[in-house]
Amino acid sequence: MGSLTVRNLDEAVKNSLRLRAARHGWSMEQEVRHILQQAVAPEQVGAISFAERVNSRFAGLQVESLPIPVRRIARTPPAFDVP
Repeated sequence: MGSLTVRNLDEAVKNSLRLRAARHGWSMEQEVRHILQQAVAPEQVGAISFAERVNSRFAGLQVESLPIPVRRIARTPPAFDVP
């Protein structure tokens, strides 16, 4: 987990942050985490997992009708015999 230091914060902003945290019943640090998560959350709303993207891409295919290729014998491994 990362950490962040904010320097040169206006005293009025700090006081407002302290009061806002007190209204919520948690620390100023938790209040700042909450504010940052709320600010970044809209960017994450549309994010879907890789599996969901793959599933949606191939959802229209009729997989039952796709041909299954015949298995072939694997090639023989090379011989590394020392003469």
